[in-house]
Amino acid sequence: MKEFYISDCTRHENKIITSNFVVVRKQIKPKKTGEPYLALTLGDRSGQLEAKMWDNVEEVLNAFEQDDFLKIKGLVNKYKNRFQLTIHKLRRLGESEIEFSDYLPKTTRNIDELWQTLTDFVASFQNHHLKTLVQAFMSDPEIAAAYRNAPAAKTLHHAYIGGLLDHVVSLCRSCDLVSRNYPQVNRDLLLTGVFLHDIGKIHELAYNRSFSYTTRGQLLGHMIIELEMLQAKLALFPDFPPELKTLLEHLIISHHGEYEFGSPKLPMFPEALLLHYMDDLDSKMEAMRAHFEREAELESPWSSYNASLGRPLLNSTKFLSPKAPAPPDDSSSLTEAEGETERAGESHEETPTLPGFKA
Repeated sequence: MKEFYISDCTRHENKIITSNFVVVRKQIKPKKTGEPYLALTLGDRSGQLEAKMWDNVEEVLNAFEQDDFLKIKGLVNKYKNRFQLTIHKLRRLGESEIEFSDYLPKTTRNIDELWQTLTDFVASFQNHHLKTLVQAFMSDPEIAAAYRNAPAAKTLHHAYIGGLLDHVVSLCRSCDLVSRNYPQVNRDLLLTGVFLHDIGKIHELAYNRSFSYTTRGQLLGHMIIELEMLQAKLALFPDFPPELKTLLEHLIISHHGEYEFGSPKLPMFPEALLLHYMDDLDSKMEAMRAHFEREAELESPWSSYNASLGRPLLNSTKFLSPKAPAPPDDSSSLTEAEGETERAGESHEETPTLPGFKA
């Protein structure tokens, strides 16, 4: 098992660490001199970390690829208020050295209990057609196994093993409650939309080494895949009402809510509108929770900038908690070593790219 995880960066700032990581992204970029440097995104089950290798790069350029596992020695520091790793040495790990559970985050909730909760919701359906349809999906061994393990997204929300099921159960609870306040909402139709709205993620996303997109996922996206999956299951039920089929298809293709967010259609009936807003809310609340968890050791109640939400975040629990007396401020000047590290980071990051190279 790893001794250093990315979530430990706060405790190891300005320290040399040696640990294993999976390569989430690999880029080769030019320095001012034209020589190459490595820009990597590294991952483990606690998160992701940007990393740079400036020296002796030619020796390792072709030694590994994306999704490979590396043993890395380097310096943990901050640049523009974000942690990064300056790599001194690296080598590719052999299969026998890899403990896969170290690299993919997993839900802390009990998968069997989540699956039973979802089963109970479906059992409560009054509409026979919708109940038998969803039960047909859940009794399919291949779909059930993938549904229990898939993440709900690559990075934005519920990006962990079991994230899809976690997200869907959370949505079922929320939609069940909210539907009681709106008598015009068909609860069974809404919850069927909840079950189906991200089911295509089981084929869109790959999650063996790191979270990435499959070729089908890149080319089609989960909504098209979901329409195909729905069509295949409905072929088992020739008496399924065509009007109900059309509503399910609209729930799938409209759940992102806006054209700019990838919805071919805007939500046009109550259940579709409610599905979009509840899905958006659950996703954003999970994104906030995960961001606060990653920065739990920071003293400030303000988080760093959250790219998916487009803002820094205030941890209201931390903000309202009693404040400990502030220690004397002795950080008015950097040590010589810290200053050199900071200047080195600035020098590299501000370097313009050469023509023909992407930033």
